Amino acid sequence: MAEPRQRLSAEERQEEIIRAALDLAGKQGVDGVTTQDMAKAVGVTQGAIFRHFPSKDMVWLGVVRWVRGRLMSVLDIAAGQGRDPLDALEKMFFAHLGFVEKVPAIPKLIFTSPLLKNNANIRDLIRSILVDYENKVSGLIAQARAQALVRADLDERAAAVMFTGMIQGLLVRGSVIEVEKSLVAEGRSIFPIFLLGIGSVRREGIPEETQP
Repeated sequence: MAEPRQRLSAEERQEEIIRAALDLAGKQGVDGVTTQDMAKAVGVTQGAIFRHFPSKDMVWLGVVRWVRGRLMSVLDIAAGQGRDPLDALEKMFFAHLGFVEKVPAIPKLIFTSPLLKNNANIRDLIRSILVDYENKVSGLIAQARAQALVRADLDERAAAVMFTGMIQGLLVRGSVIEVEKSLVAEGRSIFPIFLLGIGSVRREGIPEETQP
């Protein structure tokens, strides 16, 4: 009797491999994951991995594409729930941190220099993700400026860089040192400073019950 795994479509199998690679990267780092590890985690032969992905780098490219799709979906949903542009930014910020807490391999994947240095496709994809992200944030900040919710002279592009930089800083910090608080908890103490920096009219800070 054939195992159910053998009845997966090519797309389903590829996603299974991607999820396994992402899970392994969270436990042992990107450089420590082999295609044999992926095969063992999925329950297939190593040859089956290469039938779906020509090389290990192509697996990681698939992983980054998977992360981009899931993350952008999470951010779009979060932003759509905002009462105004600033509330949308707040919800995006905490949704992003919450997403990374659920997928802890992301910092190891994004900030693994050998992976970025050796694979131009992955490097270009990550760059495009950052550009799209900053454009989305910049657009919301421009809306906030038009509604007089922030300083009239605010440079929305610079503010967008600050926004993404806060997230990147928290991810890097959490990946190199052991922190007592969760990313979301760390974010609660940082986001109000961002609001002050952009001259937000909402200066009361982030309530403790804020959820990603």
